[in-house]
Amino acid sequence: MTAAAHPARLIVLRHAKAAWPDVPDHERPLAPRGRADAPAAGRWLRDCGRAPDLVICSPARRTRETWELAAAELGGDPEVVYDPRAYRAEAEDLLDLLRKVPETRRTVLLVGHRPAVQDLVLLVAVERTDEPFSRVREKYPTSAAAVLALPGTWAQLGPGGALLTAFAVPRGGTG
Repeated sequence: MTAAAHPARLIVLRHAKAAWPDVPDHERPLAPRGRADAPAAGRWLRDCGRAPDLVICSPARRTRETWELAAAELGGDPEVVYDPRAYRAEAEDLLDLLRKVPETRRTVLLVGHRPAVQDLVLLVAVERTDEPFSRVREKYPTSAAAVLALPGTWAQLGPGGALLTAFAVPRGGTG
């Protein structure tokens, strides 16, 4: 199957709700609500048939915990890269990471932080007036996931180069 027949897909997931204990930012764990919402994000991805074959995750504790809890519900065994460049990144930094993704990877999940994840989606998505795009522009809550279809290669990904196909905020029902 060619890349054109099966466009690449990017899923941008903001980490679940974090706690605010007296620890360095990098070491902040998930709050109880985040521990409920992260598995819901994994179930949403699974139920929509959006299992990644590559995960790029910030190494911060809250993003790692989000991925681990989501992965337990998602199934599969994707390659996972904990990339320090995804922590305290800006949208352009994340875009540079994504441009280096091998073309053999068809679905990539990026687990990161706001505002960079929101800014990335707004940067690479074709601007539209539909409901998913306006929701992303308005707010990118914890556990939110944006799904984008890429008509070209990872290396070609740039401003306005992807189509936002879904935006969801899965919740775990507690807290």
